[in-house]
Parts: sequence; structure tokens; C-alpha cells
Amino acid sequence: MAPPMERPQVLIIDDETGSRESMALAIEKAGLPVRTFDDARRALEFLEEHPGPNLALCDLRMPGMDGIEFLQQVRGRGYDLGVVLITAFGSIESAVEAMRVGADDYLTKPVDLYELRKRVTNLLDNRRLKEEVNTLRQMLDKRYGFESLVGRSAPMERLFEQMKLVAPTRSTVLITGESGTGKELVANALHHASPRRDERFLAINCGAIPSDILESELFGHERGAFTGAVARKIGKFELAHRGTLFLDEISELYPELQVKLLRVLEERQIMRVGGGELIDVDFRLVAATNRELEKEVVEGRFREDLYYRLKVVTLRIPPLRERRADVALLVEHYMKQICAEHGKEPKALTNEAMEALTAYDWPGNVRQLKNAIETIVIFHQGRVVSREDLPSELREAVAPARRDQPVQIADGTPRTMEAIERQAILETLSRTAGHRAQAAHLLGIGLRTLQRKLKEYKDQGFWND
Repeated sequence: MAPPMERPQVLIIDDETGSRESMALAIEKAGLPVRTFDDARRALEFLEEHPGPNLALCDLRMPGMDGIEFLQQVRGRGYDLGVVLITAFGSIESAVEAMRVGADDYLTKPVDLYELRKRVTNLLDNRRLKEEVNTLRQMLDKRYGFESLVGRSAPMERLFEQMKLVAPTRSTVLITGESGTGKELVANALHHASPRRDERFLAINCGAIPSDILESELFGHERGAFTGAVARKIGKFELAHRGTLFLDEISELYPELQVKLLRVLEERQIMRVGGGELIDVDFRLVAATNRELEKEVVEGRFREDLYYRLKVVTLRIPPLRERRADVALLVEHYMKQICAEHGKEPKALTNEAMEALTAYDWPGNVRQLKNAIETIVIFHQGRVVSREDLPSELREAVAPARRDQPVQIADGTPRTMEAIERQAILETLSRTAGHRAQAAHLLGIGLRTLQRKLKEYKDQGFWND
């Protein structure tokens, strides 16, 4: 393939010299680069080598390859090229045939050059807008789609598979998971992978809005419905029409609003507060909770019928302690992201620091991890983050098994994990004649970790250097 050249924006294909040159001149006056051809096959050969033009003006009736065949070849080869067909035989039949096979527009000869410039400019503007929309969509998908969910562990792979199956459907989804696991990210990803992706995704936290205001937020209200209602307000149910509505902390809905939500889900109609007109609404509901809704139902705080209406499809997001294999990925992801936001060079973590982060239980889950990385980025001045540079609660993290838990060993004497670890380290150091790097290698730990342990043992009186 020939090396890329400066790509023309518009191709003109016409076997009539005068027509071809006059159209080229008119388009060049609009400031657009042009490449002309008297044969459609040559134009296709050019496109094979230089697939850059945005638009082609092609005569419908030409010897050899005509305009219809040229258009079919363009579409069949997958070229991203707009095509306008031009003919002296301007009939309804020709126009219908041209548009049927995929032409973007249709002009008749003699061509009005002013109209030609206007049509070409409009078509190119529309294509540019489509490209911008596609670029924006790709950015949104990266930020809110499946790409925004970081994880390769088995629990996350299972979640991704479930999401791929449920996203294209209309089913109501209930997302469960502890605080900070990323329930809104999952809801947003479901929306962006659904047929409703071009419509709105609206989120509302049912636990963050006072009960006397939440109804108006969801249903909207008419002017004068209550004191302070000086104008009509459109609620989230209406605003999410044809899109997705995400209700976070659904367990916090007070009983009267639970009844009204159930009615909306059953009838797909709402009435604004203070209004008298039923309004049809079509939205997909995704709800989330960090509580056990079954327990809430048993204890009378949540309606059983609403619970089963919400629990059509349930997605559980595993807490971070159940997917420790993802910690390193998340750390790397947020380190790059947060360093970029603060205009800093990405920092590297030592093996010992990463071991500590992986061992920590993360009760606040991914949100807590992200905040911890931001703290490190802001306060740590160096390029390398060691275990000693971590916040104290992370620095002292130990392996998932409890270190103070007694373990039964061969002679029947119960000993703690800490004592067994100390014995393993000291015996290995003895075997290597005090060679610390070799001992660390045999133990599978970092040299700095070994040195820290030996200092602790020395302070405790278990070892003398």
C-alpha cells in the first residue's frame, strides 16, 4: 500500500469534462480540497490506496461502472464515504433507486452550483457532527461503560457476564453491595450498554433527600401545589422517559412513597403533586441498596410486594476483600487517574507497599481505596511509595488470615500465626548464615519487609543482630 498522502475531502466522478470541472471549481470556492476522476473504477482504486475523502459526487450514468455500482462497491467495501449521485435523467425512479442503495443525497443536471455548495457543506457538517457524537459516545463508554469497572478476579468476571446478559433487556435490576463498592458505576454501565443509551441516565439518592421533598423530586409538582411551589417542576420519572432511572438507597424510601413507587411500576403512569392528569412514563428502573432487603421486609420496614417488583434481576457487587486480586489493578488505575488530575507524575509502589494494600480489608471498599490513593498522591513527595509511606491503618495491614489466631502444629502445641512466621524467618536466616537478601528470596518476601520484621524481633528480644 502506498504511503499516506494529504487526503482530499471531496471526490468528483463524472465522464463529462465540463460538468466535472465546473463542480470542482464551485466546491474549491467553498474552501474544500477536491480530487476529480472521469472513471468510477479509478476513483475506487484511489480509495483503496487513500481511504481519506469524506464525500463523493458521482454521475449516475457513465460508461463502464455507473454511479449505482460505484455506490454499491463503496458500501460493500465498508468505506466511510458519503455519496451524492448526480444525473441528467432526473426522474423519481432514479432518485428512489439511488436512495435505496444508500446514497446520502441526489442532484439533477444541470447542477445549480450554489445549491451544490450548500448541499455539500451541509453533508460534511452532518458527518462531522456524527463523528463528534461517536467520539463523545466512546468517551462516555470509557467513563461509564464496562471499561469503567476495573477487575479481572473471578467474582468480577461473573458480574460482568451477568451485566452483559441483562443490559440489553427492559428488566428492572436490583443492585446489592456494601457501601463504596460502585453500585452507581454498575447502574451507569448497564444504561450505556442498553438500547436506551442515547437517552438520559438519572440518579437520585433516596437516603440523601428529606421525605417531604423526595416525592416532588420523583413525581414533580404543579405551580401552587404547596407553599413555595412558584412554578411547575418536572420530576425524575418524567425526565427519565425512554431512559434509565437509578434509585440508590432504595431501602430508605418511606412507606407512603413505597406504595406510590409500586403503583408507578405497575401502571407506568404518574401524576405530579398537585396535578390531576395522568402522564405516561417509560423508563427502566435500576435500584440499589447496601442493606438486606429481605430482612427489611421481615421487620416491616419495606413492602414485600415492592421488594418482589424490584427483585426481577439481582446483581451483587462483591466487596473488595472478596476480590483481593483486583487491588493492584485498582491501585494502578487510580494512581494514573489521580496523578493526572493533580498534574503529577505517576508514582510507583514497592512490593511491600502493594502487599500491605492487598492484605487490608477495605471496609469502605473501592471508594476508600480511591481516597487512600489520593491521600498518597497529595502528601507523598517522592516517586516511589514504600510501606512506611502508607497511612498507618494500611501500613499495619497483615495477611487475610488472622495473625493472632492459634494454630495447632505437629507436636500439638497451639501457636499463633505470628509465632510460626517468626520461627520461619529466623530459621531461614540461620540457614543462609545471616544473608538477608537470600533469606528474603527463600521466604518469598521483600528485603525491606524482612528488615522490618527483624527490627521488630530485636525490639521484642527474640533476635540479636
